[in-house]
Amino acid sequence: MRASVVISALIAVLVGFGSTIAIILAAASAVGASAAQTSSWIAALCLSLAVTTAVLSIRHRMPIVTAWSTPGAVLIVATSGISINAAVGAYMFAAVLILLTAAFRPISALIERIPKSIASAMLAGVVLSFVLAIFDHVGTEPYLVIPLLILFAIIRVFSPVWAVLAVLFTGIALAYLFNLTEPLAPLHLSRFVWITPHFEPGVLIGLGVPLFLVTMASQNLPGFAVLTAAGYKPPSRSILTVTGLASLLSAGAGAHTNNLAAITASICTGADAHPDKDKRWLCGPFYAAGYAVLAVFGASLVVLFASFPAALIATIAGIALIGPLVGALSNSMDDEKERFIAITTFVVTASGLSAFGIGSAFWGLAAGLFVYGLDHFFRPHRA
Repeated sequence: MRASVVISALIAVLVGFGSTIAIILAAASAVGASAAQTSSWIAALCLSLAVTTAVLSIRHRMPIVTAWSTPGAVLIVATSGISINAAVGAYMFAAVLILLTAAFRPISALIERIPKSIASAMLAGVVLSFVLAIFDHVGTEPYLVIPLLILFAIIRVFSPVWAVLAVLFTGIALAYLFNLTEPLAPLHLSRFVWITPHFEPGVLIGLGVPLFLVTMASQNLPGFAVLTAAGYKPPSRSILTVTGLASLLSAGAGAHTNNLAAITASICTGADAHPDKDKRWLCGPFYAAGYAVLAVFGASLVVLFASFPAALIATIAGIALIGPLVGALSNSMDDEKERFIAITTFVVTASGLSAFGIGSAFWGLAAGLFVYGLDHFFRPHRA
């Protein structure tokens, strides 16, 4: 067992949980969840991710890792006048729609046929924003960010994975040294609370359907693309079935949608995790173990992650994604005939375009596939 497998998995957990947990808290507040219901929501999400990642990665021997729907949480934040009970009903409805999608074979077949050049370019476009975010904090907290960048550059000469780990521990130490953290509360165990769903037609259509659409477009499709870009053939029907079922079962405890990870998945699917592509699936069980711990102590660990400065989380995330960015850019340019297609996908994705509540990852894929279709339709006629 290589240390890089464990390190990559735990860094992915840190980045995934720490960078978006504030959005989950905002979503819980938007639907009027109590403190107990919010704790249950977070614990159920973490347990769901642990189970689905373990099942999928071990069964398919691929680094298939799952995450909560961050765009879905943003959508929930934007709602108003919806009770937590009605929201849970909408979560269940969205989960049923995901299961129906898994049962519809043509959709799964289309997902599996995403060209590697487009998938890699999309991944590069998404990851680029995280890497560039490092430099947003250089001007505000240079004493924290600059030493971490220098440390990474030096240690990476010897080991990229250990360099990321060194940045993590050194960053935490510097945050405490400069008194940038908040006081910590004692750890206590999470508790699950049953929330009776209310199936209100207006909420099912107004929240449930959009939640399904943004989860598929902004999370699952990019997640499939990440696996494709890494050289895997993702089992789309199996993934949608497992995550859809997990979403349905965990909704009663307050959790919204479970789906494929995209950004954090790239940390586990690249060569830095393991040079042998067929052994990177080992990241899955360790990733699952990390989220299992978060499920046990979820409410307390929210306070821990919230105590870290935003600059630290952004720097760790950006540095951890430099390797995946390099790999994705290289893979997207492999085929000279598809470089224009790849650049189109990359530029649209990196632009941050958002329309109809759907993020730039989907529009980048859509633009790339559109140009790909035009190119392959007219090329025979040019000959």
